[in-house]
Amino acid sequence: MSFSHLDQAGQVRMVDISSKQRTSRRATATGMVLMPPALITLILDRRLPKGDVLAAARISGIAAAKKTSDLIPMTHNIPLDFISVDFEMVDEGLLITALVKTGYATGVEMEALTAVSVAALTIYDMCKSTGLKMTIGDIQLVEKVGGKSDHATDFRPHTAIIVISDGVAAGQRVDKSGAILEQAFKTAQCELEQLGIVSDDPKEIKTAISAALQAGAQLIVTTGGTGFGPRDNSFAAVTSMMTERMPGVEEALHAVGRTKTPTAMLSRLAAGLIDDTVLICLPGSPGAARDAVDVLIPALFHFFHVRTGAGHTLEEPAK
Repeated sequence: MSFSHLDQAGQVRMVDISSKQRTSRRATATGMVLMPPALITLILDRRLPKGDVLAAARISGIAAAKKTSDLIPMTHNIPLDFISVDFEMVDEGLLITALVKTGYATGVEMEALTAVSVAALTIYDMCKSTGLKMTIGDIQLVEKVGGKSDHATDFRPHTAIIVISDGVAAGQRVDKSGAILEQAFKTAQCELEQLGIVSDDPKEIKTAISAALQAGAQLIVTTGGTGFGPRDNSFAAVTSMMTERMPGVEEALHAVGRTKTPTAMLSRLAAGLIDDTVLICLPGSPGAARDAVDVLIPALFHFFHVRTGAGHTLEEPAK
């Protein structure tokens, strides 16, 4: 298994999230400061010499969440939309709960955990002069919502990838985009048909798609031939076979492409159905293939969960 936080030499690096989708995300973390009842009473009565312990801890936790990227080197500098730090008195001491929200391209687990940790340290600092025993512990992430994991499903479609290129078909060029897609879907544990390679001829394209359908493919992804050149025939050939379009998928693919290069608007990518089989038509560049992987895996797999009659959430029963 490869990890994106390591470079080719095995050195630690920041994960590149430039191609990830901006979505609503939140995380909740909790932690405990164990202390005797006498200290809890002092805190609630605000009788400690350093002042209002909970107010100071709340402010420090919020400030710490904002500074997480300064404290933990490989975290990203995330715009945070909301931070709350709350306290609950329990028999053993103080329970700290931090909730952090963002509309960004990566999660806020570390921000929530940092908020809890620094709030706990602040409580310790504010109360240590009493000489009463305190213990910080049980700091944990209790909820993460948003991103790819939101609609995760164990289902993996039987997948066929078709490279559409005169040059690759003639042996004059080396395929890169098909290989990127093949590796990505293999890593996602999809069952794969043998990589198909055809020239940019409408009859060959349709024949290759028909063969994939006959082989039982539930997801067919083509790459190449989506421009406006005289031999760019894949868009017309592919869309002519679709029984229904999937505009949301098309919009998502176009949106991520336009963030990378202005010429992405000239690519005629498409997404749709041939009955119950999903058909995706992608540009032929390696960059477009990598962008598509970030958009499609695993979010597109949720389609098959819904198509079988299940609900839109994984907890929702089939109708």
